[in-house]
Amino acid sequence: MELFPSRLAAANAAGISKDTWRRVEEGEEVREATYAKVDKALGWSVGSCVLIAEGENPVLADEGDSADETPPRMTESEIRDVAFATATRRLPAAAIGDVQAFVDELVEVLRRTGEVRDGS
Repeated sequence: MELFPSRLAAANAAGISKDTWRRVEEGEEVREATYAKVDKALGWSVGSCVLIAEGENPVLADEGDSADETPPRMTESEIRDVAFATATRRLPAAAIGDVQAFVDELVEVLRRTGEVRDGS
């Protein structure tokens, strides 16, 4: 919850479905590649999910990488979906037009800062 506002946002950041993210959280069986995606989304070294399942602590990813070299995690479509869902949930009385204007502005700011990944 510190990194992502919702299970959907976390799943999107990892490039997996919300249901797969839930299965990881609940300790259900998933592919090894899924754990690697979750590790990366959480800023952990690959293998940390397995360590947690074994009762250990996660290992933080190497902090030697420059933030400028880290590729953006979400596409514009993903950002729009997460921002719209979050805004309508947190501000249920807001007019849809106001929410959409907020989403448009957020996407534009993220695009200017290079935080939007190419793709649909």
